[in-house]
Amino acid sequence: MKSAVLLLGLSVLFLAGGCGSSGNGAAQAHPDANSADTPDTEYVPPDAKGVQTMTVKSAPIPEYLDLPAHIEADPTRVVHVFAPAGGRIIEMKVRPWDRVEKGQTLAILESSDLARAVAEYHKALVDSQVKQKALTRATDLFAHNAISEKDLQQAQGDADMAQAELQATREQVQVFGMDPDHAEKELRVTAPRSGVLLDVGAASGEFSKSLDAPAPLCTIADIDTVWAVGDIYEKDLAAAKSGQPADVSLNAYPDQHWPGRVSVVSDAVDPTTRTLHARVVLQNPRSQIKPQMFGKIRILRSSAPGILAPAGAVIREGSDAYIFVEKSNHHFERRSVKLGRTVDGSLEIVSGLNPGDTIVSEGALLLRAAGQS
Repeated sequence: MKSAVLLLGLSVLFLAGGCGSSGNGAAQAHPDANSADTPDTEYVPPDAKGVQTMTVKSAPIPEYLDLPAHIEADPTRVVHVFAPAGGRIIEMKVRPWDRVEKGQTLAILESSDLARAVAEYHKALVDSQVKQKALTRATDLFAHNAISEKDLQQAQGDADMAQAELQATREQVQVFGMDPDHAEKELRVTAPRSGVLLDVGAASGEFSKSLDAPAPLCTIADIDTVWAVGDIYEKDLAAAKSGQPADVSLNAYPDQHWPGRVSVVSDAVDPTTRTLHARVVLQNPRSQIKPQMFGKIRILRSSAPGILAPAGAVIREGSDAYIFVEKSNHHFERRSVKLGRTVDGSLEIVSGLNPGDTIVSEGALLLRAAGQS
């Protein structure tokens, strides 16, 4: 019965005979095992299925500093759009998280401010035309000595003032985004840049107070480039320096990593959290990274030589851990080890292994089952 359980646990087909002949399989009895094996030793044939071995080496083991982080849009690429004039919102053309292009209409307003500005422009245009004709007549009369030079200078001054007023009113209408000579009654608020709408703060039928409004009509952000902002404690400040390589991972995409560099570390400590902020700039051409996502920034703190073993090589029993280490040719003994940190899926072996030892890297559980049968 024990042999049957062993064969089932190893998932290997054995043909059992009187003395137990060997076939393709994992740990099993061997004709020479009586002289080499002990109760804690197992024989692994070179062609064993499900069992792999490796020789451990001393290598630099990195020590990382992991900073909790979140994603922010680059503030220099975020635009808060306000209506240039007060009025009633006839229609909001966009919704949150719409992608807009520069010049696209965001909202349409019915604005008395626009109507007043257009009226003042046309008034200034007529006045300028009248003053310009008066200047032309004065110039002709002065040439025929019909008026004094003082009268000509007065006409020239009136024409210049009228022209200045016309230019001022023209610019006022242009501020509203309208052509002064073809202005419409409705004010169209357009996107000053391309990007994604982070927020829409108004709805059709509302009244906008122009630049005095407590909230913008909408907020546009260009997220082709975003910031990963991490919180670093004072005691870890020496590990994070500008220009240092960093790796960013996000909770939303656990299997993806974004390489970058620490662009800047803040110079002031947050009095509430007692942390500083480290920034990593990330390229985001597909808009895969969203503002306010959470993740972490990993920075290399230091490295020291040590031994790493695959997690599958370590057998845990309560608080104890052991690894199967080759004692002689294809004979492996169970050896207790002390574990350290976990590094990229591997385990640091603090004690119990030496560089050059051959261990069972995969299939250690099969040997454990064999030893318990």
